[in-house]
Amino acid sequence: MKVWVKLLIGSFLGIIAGCFLPANQSVTGALIWLESLAIGIGRYAVYPILIFSLTIAIYELRQDGRFWSLVFHTFLIIAGSAVFVITSGVLVTLCFPPARIPIFFEERVEAVSLSIANNITDLFPSNMFSVLAGGGVYLFPACVFAFFLGMGLSYDRNYTKPIIGLIDSLSRIFYHIASFFSEILGLVMIVLAAYWAFRFRAVLSTNMFRDLVVLLGVFSVILGFGILPLFLYFLKSKINPWAALYGSLGPAVAAFFSGDINFSLPVIQRHLKENLGIRRRSNAVTFTLFTTFGRAGSAMVAAAAFIVITKSYSSLDIAPADILVITFRAFIISFFLARHPGEGAYIALAVLCMGYGSVLETGYLFLKSLAFYLVAVGTFLDVMICSFGSYAAARLSGFQEDKSIRHFI
Repeated sequence: MKVWVKLLIGSFLGIIAGCFLPANQSVTGALIWLESLAIGIGRYAVYPILIFSLTIAIYELRQDGRFWSLVFHTFLIIAGSAVFVITSGVLVTLCFPPARIPIFFEERVEAVSLSIANNITDLFPSNMFSVLAGGGVYLFPACVFAFFLGMGLSYDRNYTKPIIGLIDSLSRIFYHIASFFSEILGLVMIVLAAYWAFRFRAVLSTNMFRDLVVLLGVFSVILGFGILPLFLYFLKSKINPWAALYGSLGPAVAAFFSGDINFSLPVIQRHLKENLGIRRRSNAVTFTLFTTFGRAGSAMVAAAAFIVITKSYSSLDIAPADILVITFRAFIISFFLARHPGEGAYIALAVLCMGYGSVLETGYLFLKSLAFYLVAVGTFLDVMICSFGSYAAARLSGFQEDKSIRHFI
């Protein structure tokens, strides 16, 4: 059975269960614990596969003299997709404005920030090997470690050849371990989808956020399943974008119901390789860059939600200058969400609100009960951008070969 079918069936069963679970404190506590366990299972193999696959990919690309060109092309796609996705999301929100949401007053809470200075400091700890003991949330320090290790392997092959063989073997071993986990995630998705449906049922019962839910849901489906694949037509050779879309369904389902991009990483890597035919040396680099810096989907959701909050305070239209500022700030924020794999859209919204002074600094709390939905939509779009962007970068660099649809996993 196809992996995406397993994930979809598990999600469907979880939704059914979530719709009928009793709404009480015991059930909520159990679901929170089960969600934590499920996310942990999905993240279990991420650290080793990321480090070893990225290390050997950097070494091989450097041997070919094509590492920096691939990184440059990938960043161009990341920046271009961020501009398009965030701008289009802001324009859609302004053209089809959702109804106002109820405004209530909250006491001042602790400030939320992206902690950019700490994020940079954590990249270079006093002990280089300490990044290997990371908690599996902030993965960028491990990526920096893999970068230097991959570069170091090119020092002298007489000395590094045994280590190259070992790292190559470990990369393949952990890839197969991650493949095993991706096969059983259908069962895990039952828990995640049940908790998602349990919370969504509560949100629907309030009837406060209906317009925003519909707007983000419809637009994300059109964007992720329609508009983004069409951009693949602009590549240098004609391809079938719908085959790329079909090959990305598994990561899309995993991302939406988990709301966690690290949970989705093993599924993304496997689908990019076995469905879209992206070679490991490109795959490991591009999906790492996209999942670290390419969080345009989460930033777009945050920008749209922030506009709704702003318009809920006042019946006046938002000035064009403010629209440009919101769009620009969301664009910048999209590059600094690496420390927040499971709450990117809500953190981005909090940062947007905190940057607008005392009037809106607690505005994100108005959507606290809807945070899981914002995160789900944002992560879904992040993963779709990662999938199509990695495919485009590999295709342009010559690191992709077509696979038959009947052989897709």
